[in-house]
Parts: sequence; structure tokens; C-alpha cells
Amino acid sequence: MKNRIKKLRKEKKMSQEELANYCNVSRQTINAIENEKYDPSLSLAFELADKLCVRVDELFLKE
Repeated sequence: MKNRIKKLRKEKKMSQEELANYCNVSRQTINAIENEKYDPSLSLAFELADKLCVRVDELFLKE
């Protein structure tokens, strides 16, 4: 699933590690999501959106 996580994370000057720590996942999980190799659970998607200050529907894009 296409997403805007990397772009939004960089706009907030946040590392993958910082985002991972906030969401209680590994940095590798954030990397896999950003590179569209892993789709997050619904609860993780909401945590990511919360930390990046967007709605879930603004985080993930229809293909």
C-alpha cells in the first residue's frame, strides 16, 4: 500500500528510530512500511497518523 510516511516523517525532522519508539515497533518495521514491503495493522496505522499529525486517510494513498 502506498503511503506518505517517509515524507511526513522527514518534514517533522524525525528519524525512523524515533517514530518506531513512539509506536513500540522496531526501526526495521518502519523501514519496511515506508518501502511498501509491509502493511501495518490498523492500530499501528492510527499510531503513525497520530504521531505524524495527520488522519489515517491522509497517510495512505489509494493505488
